[in-house]
Amino acid sequence: MPQPIKTPCIKVCVVDGQSGHCLGCGRTLNEIARWAVFTEDQREQVLALLPPRIEALKAAGKLG
Repeated sequence: MPQPIKTPCIKVCVVDGQSGHCLGCGRTLNEIARWAVFTEDQREQVLALLPPRIEALKAAGKLG
């Protein structure tokens, strides 16, 4: 039986027009669209980028 794909999605799918990052998970639209076909290594690379993206969104006042 296939394992579920690990995802940072929190079902808050709103993309910031300036940064291009989702306000929920921090991914770009391209990363979201390709998530299912990414390899595990590619997903891990993107996951490593998310904390600083979320922090930048917070610093810009986009997140509470």
